[in-house]
Amino acid sequence: MSLQIIKDGYGINTGVFVPINDWEIIIQKYHDLKALVDIDPSPSKKLSELAGKLSPQTAIEMQKFVTESRTEWEGRLKK
Repeated sequence: MSLQIIKDGYGINTGVFVPINDWEIIIQKYHDLKALVDIDPSPSKKLSELAGKLSPQTAIEMQKFVTESRTEWEGRLKK
């Protein structure tokens, strides 16, 4: 089995990558694990169906967050 540990930018373990062949062997042995990944995704919606679902205040806060994040990112890139 060739598991790979995934680390963040600080070297902290954040996940594990299991090759699909190894995963198939594992779920054959431990059937309960298969239930963890057999979740049906919610049906996709068209963007037009989402129109008007966001409050104006939330939209303003989200736009402010995006602008601040972009400014921070650009500042980091200049360093």
